[in-house]
Amino acid sequence: MNAAISPRHGQRFRAYLAGAIEHAPDGGVGWRRRIESELDRLGHSYYDATLAECDLLDAQERRGLVHWKRTDLDRFRRSMRKIIDHDLGELVGHADYVVAHWDEWTQSGGGTQGEITLAYHTRIPVYLVTPLSADQVSGWILGCCEAVFSDFPTLVEFLEKAYPPSRP
Repeated sequence: MNAAISPRHGQRFRAYLAGAIEHAPDGGVGWRRRIESELDRLGHSYYDATLAECDLLDAQERRGLVHWKRTDLDRFRRSMRKIIDHDLGELVGHADYVVAHWDEWTQSGGGTQGEITLAYHTRIPVYLVTPLSADQVSGWILGCCEAVFSDFPTLVEFLEKAYPPSRP
């Protein structure tokens, strides 16, 4: 990373948070809240899909989404595409870098894989945090990442140097 790096959009660096939601026992909230407090401390902003989904779907869609996955795939896909289109727009249109959490739950989904691949393809750096060994992570995913970290404190140390703290 070069010392002259600056945010692509606005005055603050913006992270896109990618990781399991659908299959994660806590809906993907736990690790996001922990890293968000660190990003706040650095003066970085972030996109958190666990917060955005409630605003993207109407009440009927929020209630029916899980059921429709089993009973009405067309309706399910229409609602999911609202989320997919919005999330990918946030990634490509606003992110300076991606923090991707890769665990056993992530491997059951598809969104994180797609986000990491799209970020790589559009030259947005991806920083993968995983408790898993490299041989347990897809080679494709590892190939898309700028760096891999075994824990969040090590990632935060890196971010402090690579993306200097910014203030609004």
